[in-house]
Amino acid sequence: MSKTILVVEDEAMLRQTMAQLLEEEGYQVLQATNGKEAYAMVMERAFDLVLSDVRMPDMDGLTLLGRVKETAPETAVIIVTAYGTVQDAVSAMRAGASDYLLKPVQFEDMLLRIQRALEIEQLSRTSRIITDQLAADSIFHNLVGRAECMLKLFETIRKLSAVKSNVLIMGESGTGKELFAKAIHYNGLTRDKPFVPVNCGAIPDTLIESELFGHRRGAFTGASRDKVGYFEAADGGTLFLDEISCLPLGVQSSLLRVLEDRAVVPVGDTRPRPVDLRIVSASNQDLGQMVDQGQFRRDLYYRLNVVNLTLPPLRQRREDIPLLVHHFLDKYNRQMNKRVTGISNSAMQALLQHEWRGNVRELENVIERAVIFAESEQIAVQHLPFAADESAEDVGDTLHEALRQFERQHILSCLRHHDFSKTETARSLNIGVSSLYRKLEELNLPKSAEEDRAQAWPTPDLA
Repeated sequence: MSKTILVVEDEAMLRQTMAQLLEEEGYQVLQATNGKEAYAMVMERAFDLVLSDVRMPDMDGLTLLGRVKETAPETAVIIVTAYGTVQDAVSAMRAGASDYLLKPVQFEDMLLRIQRALEIEQLSRTSRIITDQLAADSIFHNLVGRAECMLKLFETIRKLSAVKSNVLIMGESGTGKELFAKAIHYNGLTRDKPFVPVNCGAIPDTLIESELFGHRRGAFTGASRDKVGYFEAADGGTLFLDEISCLPLGVQSSLLRVLEDRAVVPVGDTRPRPVDLRIVSASNQDLGQMVDQGQFRRDLYYRLNVVNLTLPPLRQRREDIPLLVHHFLDKYNRQMNKRVTGISNSAMQALLQHEWRGNVRELENVIERAVIFAESEQIAVQHLPFAADESAEDVGDTLHEALRQFERQHILSCLRHHDFSKTETARSLNIGVSSLYRKLEELNLPKSAEEDRAQAWPTPDLA
């Protein structure tokens, strides 16, 4: 379905030319000669975008902007002006305009900015749909815990609901940093605005500024069209920067500038675009230590670390394990249409004693797989991938065998902890990489996460 645009311009020739160009691009276009006429049309029907001049008789473009945002806040508005300064246009954007054009209008530029404004509005609508879906969740959106340390974190989230301060979340991998970020957003002042998650570690260094701040067409090789960056996509809401420690120092400087100016400049552009949002950042690295080592900007660290949340690893809140187990059982029963409603005492004991280097994420994966392979309404110890490894019965009858089993289990735990990185595992064991490979062969250890899963979860005999 084509988008509907209202062109508001008192110069007849310019208005008709813009309307004709937009119609040729496939848009439905209506015209108005002044703000008063345009506002009456907005009251009667819905428009995806209003393209309005500033200086017009009866009602100027800025007044029209305010009334459109009151009547139809989802409608994008682009202001066209030949008067004043760029700062005046930026002020219009602060009042709710999606973008601005300067006369004489460059029609190619106009088409690109309209496309970009409509993209942003679509992102915003998608975000509102997600928000409605999440409204049915618990107050902390799937955060589960009764341990004292968790209750304190929940109380902090409640206090954050009345402010828009930046938050830094610290914690090991798998502790639920993104879940906490969502809880902060959806319990806050901007819960009806976008929540945009970004994994900084997953974006190549050469593209990260373009992804964060957007770019203009032709800014670099391959930039065939304007791109909306994550900052603009999250305008009014929350931008979640996961693994922020991975940002190169040069990008850290650009991020600091955005936080100070509250505006972004897309790559290849010179015009600032104001943004108003909360930054929630997260890291499994000690950013304070990185600051001391010169790997992270001190001034940026203090900008981000207005409120600090340090998430406890699961091994420090073992009393929450039974609660989490039943939470995940309920989740995967619903997803898989199964009725695994309980867990044996021996299986629960194994879960309580496990080290949980992967934290809550590891526990969730274990329960998901247990539900898959459970043949009755109860999870048994044999459904747990690590049960055999942690059983005292498997230690062996001789000292030699006992030491061999201990060595095997210790190396396996290190491999899992370092996501099967041979270099990191060898370093943690204080041996060479070649020595580690010999141990893998000697002890018949898995060389990858895929082999580990295959050994832990053999295909069941269906015969």
